[in-house]
Amino acid sequence: MIAADVEGRSHPATTETRLARLNAELKGASAPEALRVAVREFAPRLAYVSSFGAESAVMLGLIAEVDPALPIQFIDTGMHFHQTLQYRDTLIAALGLTGVRTVKPDAAEVKALDPKGALNKSDPDACCEIRKVKPLGPALEGFDAWITGRKRFHGAERANLPVVEASEGRFKVNPLANWTAEDVAGYLALRGLPPHPLTAEGYPSIGCWPCTAPPTDASDIRSGRWAGRDKTECGLHVERKDRPRVF
Repeated sequence: MIAADVEGRSHPATTETRLARLNAELKGASAPEALRVAVREFAPRLAYVSSFGAESAVMLGLIAEVDPALPIQFIDTGMHFHQTLQYRDTLIAALGLTGVRTVKPDAAEVKALDPKGALNKSDPDACCEIRKVKPLGPALEGFDAWITGRKRFHGAERANLPVVEASEGRFKVNPLANWTAEDVAGYLALRGLPPHPLTAEGYPSIGCWPCTAPPTDASDIRSGRWAGRDKTECGLHVERKDRPRVF
């Protein structure tokens, strides 16, 4: 997949060249086209990491159209809304997805660091670290690239999101990068996909229940995530040097 020298070291220029080629090829491409190119380039060492949240049905629906057996990793933090777990099962059945795998945090570490299940109140970054960020490593083991459902209209760190990026020694593909809220709603309606139950209760962005509320700013759908704190991401998409690298 990635060229290497005789000592097994990958060539950085190869990664950069491949990244430039893919972004040039996918400039203006539709989400299904981007997804097909990702499958062409990286399968079978390609996975989608899904939260089964408010907009997850879009990417899951596209995957079902292209390859319903594509590996899909769901990180069960132990803090999801019960509606999210029900929604996961509903979508798996409705779309015929056969590659969904549930990854959980280390139970001993959670018990040691968050015995009362209240770490989110004192240190939400640490809570995300043990329950979601650390499990990402095992979830991506064996994969060269992963798909995300991030979109530029979410704002903050996502505002300038490329379709393909290189991060922590893996490629990340963002087929929905240029989608709008209207695109999301249109696709869900077109496919007749069921909405997450909590969207009807005013939750347009859904994570773990202790740190998710309806948005505090109507123009920012993620403003209900960690409301009142200087935090906008759980950490899955924050560059780290301690995670295993592919290149």
